[in-house]
Amino acid sequence: MKLNTKIFADGADLNSIRELNNNPIIKGFTTNPSLMKKAGVENYEIFAKEALEIIDNKPISFEVFSDDIDEMYEQALKIASWGKNIYVKIPVVNSKGVFTGPVIEELSKKGIKLNITAVYTFKQTKKIYKILNKKTKSIISIFAGRMADKGIDPLPEFKKSIKLAKNYNNVKILWASTREPYNFLQAKQINCHLITIPPSMIEKIENFGISKKKLSISTVKSFLSDSKKSKFKL
Repeated sequence: MKLNTKIFADGADLNSIRELNNNPIIKGFTTNPSLMKKAGVENYEIFAKEALEIIDNKPISFEVFSDDIDEMYEQALKIASWGKNIYVKIPVVNSKGVFTGPVIEELSKKGIKLNITAVYTFKQTKKIYKILNKKTKSIISIFAGRMADKGIDPLPEFKKSIKLAKNYNNVKILWASTREPYNFLQAKQINCHLITIPPSMIEKIENFGISKKKLSISTVKSFLSDSKKSKFKL
């Protein structure tokens, strides 16, 4: 399967990471503190280093978890030191709404690869672009699914951000908070560079292409099977 939009797997389960690392369509990995909590991770550094033993030739993003700008910087340096394939995730703002520009700018100047996360607007993308070192590889993660959950169309923000990214080969736009397999096709249609997808959806994407006729038949078969298992009678 030739993919213009590269797929990153989103999760924090080591068994899943190990399996997906062998899948040729998976070009990288992303994590975050919420996914780690869900997976039962108790020690951040131990988990990260175990993941890095599995993933040594693909990018993987680990996020800082401080709300303090200065502490974010120190955490980012430590996380980046664990491996050359690491992108450090920095939220575009902290919980008080303060723009994290100073830490983004300083880390980018140092050549630290960054994944700027929790981005929702083109205005935020422009602010990030202005301070990034144009020689340092960076990702800007726009949260499509969370916008759509609130009745907001994310596509305009993506289209403008992707257009801006054409000026810089080192900066990639990532479709984040994917909600359904079809989002992958949406990302492809607008030439989004990257999309991060939970493991549960990856198999569905690999099976894209089934005819509508076959879909009808398989749907009816599933209904028939369940009705028989339920022993329904009229």
